[in-house]
Amino acid sequence: MSSDSPPTTESSVPVEGPPAAARPSAPQAFTYRELGERLYSDLREAGYRRIVLQLPAGLTRNFASVGEEIREATGAKVVHVTRACFGACDPPSPMEAPGAEAIVTLGHARIPNMPIHLPTYFVEMRTSEGDLERMADAVQGANLPRKLGLVASVQHLDLLPRFQEVLRTRGYETFVGEGDRRLAYPGQALGCNYTSAEDVAEKSEGVLFLGTGLFHPLGLAFAVERPVWALDPLQVGISPPLDREKMVGRRLMTIAKAMDARRWGILASSFAGQDRRGMASSLVEKARARGRSAELLLFDRLDPRDLVGRDLDAYVCTACPRIPLDDGGSYDRPMLTATEFLSAIGERPLTPYRFDTFH
Repeated sequence: MSSDSPPTTESSVPVEGPPAAARPSAPQAFTYRELGERLYSDLREAGYRRIVLQLPAGLTRNFASVGEEIREATGAKVVHVTRACFGACDPPSPMEAPGAEAIVTLGHARIPNMPIHLPTYFVEMRTSEGDLERMADAVQGANLPRKLGLVASVQHLDLLPRFQEVLRTRGYETFVGEGDRRLAYPGQALGCNYTSAEDVAEKSEGVLFLGTGLFHPLGLAFAVERPVWALDPLQVGISPPLDREKMVGRRLMTIAKAMDARRWGILASSFAGQDRRGMASSLVEKARARGRSAELLLFDRLDPRDLVGRDLDAYVCTACPRIPLDDGGSYDRPMLTATEFLSAIGERPLTPYRFDTFH
């Protein structure tokens, strides 16, 4: 890690794990329907009486049918978490799921280095669908460079090795990075961690993301100094590369606005997978050492309205780095990531721009 990295000391709260017999097996690379009886068998064998079901926003319309299926297959009572799940970093808290004995969460892979207070079954919703030859045609048709780093959302990770082989036959050299301890799989894209792409950026001329939407391509564009393309395996369409220079320029303007801030609010999350209170406390001390005032603000789910009216000039978010990058415009004061804050107070240069990777 370079010397200008943000502090990495993170709050570590001991969490008593479930009995060995009740621990879920490692996440399986299956869709919900394919997993079916394997999941239900594990849940029945463990004898859970009360299960919490957590769904991402895109699947909330299916909550009743999924809950009914689990209930009928296991005999357990199923309780639904009302709020949509951002990711594996966002499990239901004990207060949200009183009396629960296990969690079933759809659409996400586990975060290996994150503490979990209950046995949790991650159903990754994997799919192997995708016409690989058509996808390769799209890559050629878009004139992508011959040396490509490949990254995928967890749903499409199964395509990577086969797609690499198809591209190899067409003269492409592709690379899939291992990533760090926060990633469950090589080549995985996580909204707060793109180290699988960073691992191979130096030997790549560009990065190709397999998946839908722009959430991960945007994160990748901040994280790697390479052109980023997105390929939807189902629609087989390639999005044009994002304008990284323009994106970073906007962030540099936000940092510049915050450089004169005297009163800082340092935000820290209580979510198990976003908790960097150790870092937040360190940043408070750094601000004070530079003659600024700083206060630590603790939250679970952040709402811009929670910060309105506070006598502060700027904020630093030590939770998910995507809050400042994606939603910063929703706040009435500059909202920086931890690495951006270090630039704002003069502890690191403005450039090269660095993504606040959550390790």
